[in-house]
Formats: sequence, C-alpha cells, structure tokens
Amino acid sequence: MTALERTYRNGRIAIGGTVLLIGIAVIVTSFRTGVLGSISAYYYTPARNVLVGALLAASVAILVLSGRGAQRALLDAAAVVAPVIALVPTPVGAGAVPGVAVECASGSRCVPADVLPDVQVGVAVYLIAGALAVGVVVALAAASGAGRGALPSAGVAAGVLAIVAAWWTLAPDAFLAGAHLAAAVVFFGLVAAVAVVNAVAPPSRSGALPAQPTAHRRPPARWLRRSYGVLAAALVLDLALTVAAVLTGHADDTAPPPVLMGESIALALFVVFWVLQSAERWDDPDPAVLAARS
Repeated sequence: MTALERTYRNGRIAIGGTVLLIGIAVIVTSFRTGVLGSISAYYYTPARNVLVGALLAASVAILVLSGRGAQRALLDAAAVVAPVIALVPTPVGAGAVPGVAVECASGSRCVPADVLPDVQVGVAVYLIAGALAVGVVVALAAASGAGRGALPSAGVAAGVLAIVAAWWTLAPDAFLAGAHLAAAVVFFGLVAAVAVVNAVAPPSRSGALPAQPTAHRRPPARWLRRSYGVLAAALVLDLALTVAAVLTGHADDTAPPPVLMGESIALALFVVFWVLQSAERWDDPDPAVLAARS
C-alpha cells in the first residue's frame, strides 16, 4: 500500500469516525442533561465542542474525497454547506435544554442571546476563509494552470458562500431562525442526490467491484446500484418526516423525540452511504491523479 492509498483510506474511515464521535458525545451528555429533543439541541450542552469539531472535520474530508464528475460537484457543495450546520445552532424554546435560559422576543423558539457572539464570529470566519480558499484556487489556475480541475468546485463554493453571506447580511433574524435546518436539509439532500447518481449508473458487466482504479472506472455493480437507490429513497423520506415534525410544531415532542430520531436516522444513512462509497472506491487512491497519469 502506498502512502497515497493509506491517506485516502484513512480519510474515508475518518468520515465514519466523525459520526461515531457525534453519537458518543450525545450519549455521554444525555446522562447529565437527559435526552433532548434533537441532536442539534446538544449544541447548547458540553457536547458542543465535539459536535462542531466533528462536523467541520467531516466537511474537510468530504471535500478532499469528493471524487469526479457530477458526484464531485454535489459532494463539494455538501462539504461547503456542512459548516453552516455546525456554526449556526438550531433555535430552541424555553426549557428545551436544562440550564439554558431562552428568552425570545417573538415566537416560542429562537437562538439564545448569549451564543450570538459565537455565531457571528463563526459565520464571519466561515465566509472569509471560504472566500480565501476560492481565491487561492482561482489564482493558481490563472497563474500556472495548476488546480484548473478544481475550478468547478470553486464555483460551487463561491455560490454557496454568496447565498450564506446575502442571507446573513440582509435578513439576520431569518438566518438565525432557519439556516441550521436549511443547511441540514440541503446537506442530506445532496447526499441523497449522489446516491441517485450512483444508482442510475449503468451496471458493471461482471457484477463485481473494480479490482484496481483506472482513469475510467467501471460503473458500480448491480447490488451497489440497488443499495444506493434504497438509501436515497430512505434518506428523502426521513428528511421529509423530520422537516414536517419541525414545521408542524412537534420538534420538542417526547417518547421518542421525532426530530432526534430523524436526525439519528439521517446520520446512520450517511454512514451507510459512506460505507457503500468506500466499498466501491477502496482501491482508488485519487481519481484525479490517476486521470492525469493516463
């Protein structure tokens, strides 16, 4: 195994590890706070550092391992959206999180005032760092042609950053009220879209996984295509039910909390998606490098 292959495989394992960290943090914290109405609500507990760090790490890893073609564009967009889930908390109501004072000027749910400075800094850093990253990619492509293949991804990132910046600047109250949910739905929706892309790919003639990567990879085996299709359908259904629970005012229901269940299922399906991706692409150290060598 080469160093490149080892790095590639470790990155794939690390993405699954970030979800494991989120699960452990939620379980450990629940012994102190009780079970909350959603995973997102744990932002207001001591689990916050783990949740934010895991989501940011996952976004970087997804960006690195996004692949090629339509999948690359979709996963790059998901990776750029993911930090918004981490940095902008979900609105909560009074009593939703033990020990957290919630006083909303209007409505029954809001982002508590004492965390607003953290959100402001987080969003500012996200926008500035994202703009710098896009600028570096464009500058490298213009100066030497290096990284020209990343220009589509840079365009996707610039679009996402522009939307976030406009929403945050022009309607900050609406941003705080809806950005977390919107980002989560977009993120998992993009993952579902990638699963659909893989599900409709023509089947491999041999029905087996490709043994070694090439510049032109064989399409996924039939069992993988079927698995991607089932996963996409399950993820879309789960997202629809979870959003419906939020919009109909059942976000804080108990026994069991519907949003908590929906988020848990979405994360589990994301892990399944990444396991399928890793099974299919385990021997692909870097498709872009392989294409350049061919």
